[in-house]
Amino acid sequence: MAQRIYIIEDDTALRTELAHVLELSGYAVGAYEGTWADTAARALAAEADCIVLDLKLPGADGHSICRDIRAHSDVPILMLTSSESEFDEVMAMNLGADDYVVKPYRPAVLLAHLQALLRRSATPASDMVIRHKGVELNVGSATVSFAGRTAELTRNELRILQTLMRNPGIVVPRSEIMCALWESDAFIDDNTLTVNVNRLRKTLGALGVPDDFLTTRRGVGYTV
Repeated sequence: MAQRIYIIEDDTALRTELAHVLELSGYAVGAYEGTWADTAARALAAEADCIVLDLKLPGADGHSICRDIRAHSDVPILMLTSSESEFDEVMAMNLGADDYVVKPYRPAVLLAHLQALLRRSATPASDMVIRHKGVELNVGSATVSFAGRTAELTRNELRILQTLMRNPGIVVPRSEIMCALWESDAFIDDNTLTVNVNRLRKTLGALGVPDDFLTTRRGVGYTV
């Protein structure tokens, strides 16, 4: 069965073009057309394998829609926007978007992002538990624990922490982490990785994990 992509885009020409590109690539496509008031509910009801969400919608806020979808589902969300604002990107990632592509985009680039998201979400989790410096990562349940407290991890947080904890004491290059996340570093904005790492740091910090557990080696990568 073809994987289903659900598009939330108000520009009719762009929506039609994107749907055509996706269909030519073998995906089944659904697209939202309405008043935007019930966008999140309609997207969830579509039971898609991935949602492509435009940030700027008439009478609606893409950030709010992203947050509402993420509150009920772990479906991968690829955010589209004409904004190159770092704030918008950081906000989207913090609200649960999995990736971010700026318009105008090349179809090949968007497809590469989309395919990586779908492959990552389809990868079966291992029951492996990794421990390091009091931090316990349960890969199967996508949770991290420290000092009796536990938090759920997003898909990207899990991949980053798993990559680092499998290589304790070793500086893991940014390019290697990016490949673990997106299976490529060719089309990824370097700032997107920074946003994901900062989100992971916030999650760990909320558990009381010391700030120096995850450290940055400027210009090289990260280590635990």
